[in-house]
Amino acid sequence: MKQKYILFMLFSLFVYKGNSQSNYAVTPIPYSQYSANSANLATMDDHCSSLIALPFSFDFYGVNYNEVVISTNGYIDFRTSSANAPSPFSYSQTIPNTAFPVKNSILGAFSDLNNNNAEGTVTYGLYGTAPYRKFVVYFYNNSFFACPTAKSTFQMILSETSNTVDVQLIDKQTCPSNGVGKTVTGLINLSGAEGIAAPGRNTGTWTAYHEGWRFYRPNYYTNYSFVRCDDNSDGFQSFDLNVAAGDLSPANPSGITFYETLTDASTGANPIANTTAYFNISNPQTVYASGNGMIKSVILSVIDCSIDADNDTVASADEDVNNDTNLANDDTDFDGLPNYLDNDDDGDLILTNVEYVFGRSSQNTTSIIDTDNDSIPNYLDIDDDGDGVLTFNEDYNTNGNPADDDTNTNGTPDYLEAAVALGISSNAINEDAITLYPNPTTNVLNIDNKSGQEIANITIYAINGTKVKQLKTSDALTSIVVNDIQSGVYFVKIEMNDQVLNYKFIKK
Repeated sequence: MKQKYILFMLFSLFVYKGNSQSNYAVTPIPYSQYSANSANLATMDDHCSSLIALPFSFDFYGVNYNEVVISTNGYIDFRTSSANAPSPFSYSQTIPNTAFPVKNSILGAFSDLNNNNAEGTVTYGLYGTAPYRKFVVYFYNNSFFACPTAKSTFQMILSETSNTVDVQLIDKQTCPSNGVGKTVTGLINLSGAEGIAAPGRNTGTWTAYHEGWRFYRPNYYTNYSFVRCDDNSDGFQSFDLNVAAGDLSPANPSGITFYETLTDASTGANPIANTTAYFNISNPQTVYASGNGMIKSVILSVIDCSIDADNDTVASADEDVNNDTNLANDDTDFDGLPNYLDNDDDGDLILTNVEYVFGRSSQNTTSIIDTDNDSIPNYLDIDDDGDGVLTFNEDYNTNGNPADDDTNTNGTPDYLEAAVALGISSNAINEDAITLYPNPTTNVLNIDNKSGQEIANITIYAINGTKVKQLKTSDALTSIVVNDIQSGVYFVKIEMNDQVLNYKFIKK
């Protein structure tokens, strides 16, 4: 259950944040093209469409919208004043910028496209099942006005409930023409003062192929969410509120008291008596947690788990990784989306439905694939072959898709073959000299050092690179309390003898 990792790559490549992004961040996601029941957009060149009703309310920069406008130049505009108006096509500013000609918009691949030559199409439609639908806008094979032979194909995807924005750059070719050949992929707010672009995809002449980006808001859900599967399709379920107490106050869960109204929580009157089996009286229902100097809303929701919300082939009921009954607090890759809404649960740029497959041998027909036999299935493991190279860093051809890299042409992708670990050298200390147990763990992680060398530092990092704990020790056996950290996958960096060894464990 242990592997070596190069953490600095994870820190620098996995999550990107702009200087003026408000509360948005952007992270790479696997290439995944969506199909939808689509309607054609019949709009003149360099124009915006009429108002298009969204099939669900969408929160963009803190405002809920029910209508959008689509520009033939590759963006979604939330300003009603843009309907049927001319669309800007030439610009030089990088975002954010108050002088940028487009505001309050999702810039899928905003550039001067030609909508008059009847070569490309623009469609929009709906994908999925409520409350997890996706509004998909698809620009297919649109040529650049200044470069007729260069094409741009991409999708913009708005997700219901999570309010995330995905951009799939399917095949965005380059147009080197000065001025009007520029393209940008990102978001910009109503004033233009706040915005964020995908790395390397701000205003310029660039090419992208099979590349995905997700724009999301860390800690977007300011309330605590408790989501349970509906056992009998009646919308009501028993909730163990102590699960919420443990998440809200890991150091002192017993100090949390629950109330049905904010007034009661403020005055300390009429606390909920049976916190281990509380039945919701509406769906969703808000109760209030009070204690340790805070009052926080707790949203209780019951969902139909027969719906595979993220279409990743993992049953929603099975996405409760920590087995605490709450689907909303399982976020293996810490990207702000719980696993039951995330089609790449471990954030390794390989879609979960590719990794969630079963053994085919006659001796093993029921277990989920775990290539490196570390007791973590591939769809939750960001180093599937245990070679010390994170799966998303095995994209050796740098096209954003590790699944098509096979450097020794033996038919096995590099991310599944431990013999291929380019640029990684072995440590003098055998990795087996350090043992982490139990793994997974709930309360305590033990580190057994049999190397004969003193451990100088032990540091625990979350998967997004955040330092969680650090201690200095020379003990042969070290116990680290981990009951105060969120459930998920973590890395342990051990420094000893001028070397660094990195291991992985799961906090349940």
